[in-house]
Amino acid sequence: QVQLVESGGGLVQPGGSLRLSCVASGIIRSVNRMGWYRQAPGKQRELVAHINRGGSTDYADSVKGRFTASRDNAKNTVYLQMNSLKPEDTAVYYCNADVLSARGTWGVYWGQGTQVTVSS
Repeated sequence: QVQLVESGGGLVQPGGSLRLSCVASGIIRSVNRMGWYRQAPGKQRELVAHINRGGSTDYADSVKGRFTASRDNAKNTVYLQMNSLKPEDTAVYYCNADVLSARGTWGVYWGQGTQVTVSS
């Protein structure tokens, strides 16, 4: 069974920084694209950033220049460095990944989410 577990959320003041981590565990043959999404109260879940296995990234316009996604393929881990945080970044952040499981099938998996609150 493949699981994604996020960590690193919390409360931070505007202008501050946080670093989120997400580890994919289980019997995994390969992990392709990994990404971060977020969902604020009363809003739809939206893409924050994607990073493929080779390191190419794609960001939502609202976070470009402030957030940086990176990954460690050996550890099946993806990170999200968030700088210059704004109150509108407040949301539950979810990790997702395209995983090739031991059964030889690709699937999209989601983490349980981690709360990020930006407030003074």
